[in-house]
Amino acid sequence: MRKIALFTGCLFLVCALSAQSFVTGFVYEDANHNGKRDRKEKGIPHVAVSNSVDVTLTDSLGAYRLPAGNDDIIFVVKPSGYQAALDEFNLPKSYYIHKPAGSPESRYKGVAPTGKLPASVDFALTKQDEPEDFTAFIFGDTQIYNDQEADYLARGIVEEAKRVTGVSFGITLGDLVGDTLPLHAAYKQAIKQIGLPWYNVMGNHDMNYGVEFDRFADETFEANFGPANYAFNYGKAHFIVLDDIIRPHPSTGQGYTGGMRDDQFEFLKNDLKYVPKDHLIIIAMHIPLIEKGHAGGYRDSDRQRFYYLLKEYPDVLILSAHTHTQYQVLHGKEQGVERKKPIHEYNAGATCGDWYSGAINEKGLPTATMRDGTPQNYALLHVEGNAYTLDYKALGKPESYQMSIYHPKALPSGRGSSAALFVNFFMGKENDIVEYRIDGGAWTKMQQTEAFDPTYVRYAQDWDFLERTIPGRRPSGPDYCRHLWRGSIPSGLSAGEHRVEVRAIDMFGKIHTETSRFRADNN
Repeated sequence: MRKIALFTGCLFLVCALSAQSFVTGFVYEDANHNGKRDRKEKGIPHVAVSNSVDVTLTDSLGAYRLPAGNDDIIFVVKPSGYQAALDEFNLPKSYYIHKPAGSPESRYKGVAPTGKLPASVDFALTKQDEPEDFTAFIFGDTQIYNDQEADYLARGIVEEAKRVTGVSFGITLGDLVGDTLPLHAAYKQAIKQIGLPWYNVMGNHDMNYGVEFDRFADETFEANFGPANYAFNYGKAHFIVLDDIIRPHPSTGQGYTGGMRDDQFEFLKNDLKYVPKDHLIIIAMHIPLIEKGHAGGYRDSDRQRFYYLLKEYPDVLILSAHTHTQYQVLHGKEQGVERKKPIHEYNAGATCGDWYSGAINEKGLPTATMRDGTPQNYALLHVEGNAYTLDYKALGKPESYQMSIYHPKALPSGRGSSAALFVNFFMGKENDIVEYRIDGGAWTKMQQTEAFDPTYVRYAQDWDFLERTIPGRRPSGPDYCRHLWRGSIPSGLSAGEHRVEVRAIDMFGKIHTETSRFRADNN
């Protein structure tokens, strides 16, 4: 009986292997921009194409062949110097979804049945001027929960971004919406106004809840945006977008945790095989590899797999969001990473700030300061070859606004005080140098401290002292700030006004300055 069962199993395996289906097609230059492969249009060789796990290169004629299952997304890895066609929302049409039976039934609509695999799945690309020096928008969580917050996004961050010149494309790092997945449509309507190609990461609030297996948690995201795991090139930079949320949590069956499935790591490994070692690797994902005091932390084993797969690449930047605070981490020996150059992770915080909370300003927008005192913001990634810098931009503030200063407005003259000076250097990180001086005296180094930003504490507490309610929503409680510095106020100050100057140097060598004033009074 056992031999018969074994034979039957082997026969089934042989039949399954012989019935293995494949997807074939061409990547070609769409010279007339009609989205169809015309007879005279040439294929593009050596372009990566993936079925979301395997990755292959097109041959000399632009042809490719990949295994195909019944739940695949086939996509082209955009090569440098080319652009895929864009849909009406400026999202790249660089993929084909193959789900013959469609998505499993869930609360929100997934992918409709796609039917039989076409004889040829082709990808149209057009040439574009693509210098190695470029700039990209980086948005953290936009996380709209209703139409009003979609309007805040459009009239706030989007309206300002529309006026920024010299930007090539943008990326949003997940949590595009807040659990109500039909709002993906409102998000797309807002982002399209920026007028640039846009790439999207899936966040934990973009997922289908209540699924039995993680591989089904992205069905609505796929229907609205395409693959949750994909890659593209721009200049000498290789971007990899990853869904790094495991839902449901493998241990509890509830909620989620940070990490990836084996098939996702297989895609990452296969994709990197075709990337030159001297290229800049930029990984965009939602949950940070390292976070403190926040639910959904990363699985240690998955973090180590990340480090291992990236060990051959000296220039790596990880972009994450999720925490609604902003911070930076250098992944080095402290994390068990054996590499000469640490992996830099920039957690961009949230473009929605503190979930669009706070008082409504004169423009009808919430102040939305994040819980660590970082203003509502976006970032600009500047790439030069395989090097990069990052700029932080607070909504509605000048580009020079890179820190906030907190101190008493008035102090007694002629004697000491227990009052202190605090500086929240928004893009600061551990071991950065922040200095201050008063009235043009000697520069004094400030001490980094991990605490609540007193400016934010006061901002949040003001709601307790309102005698009448005001438009807007009460801010969240404060969270620890990882870019806060403290200094002492000298004793014996003369009566009158005193000027505080602060200067800070970020990790890219840029010097930032800010000033403030307070009074010392006789009493």
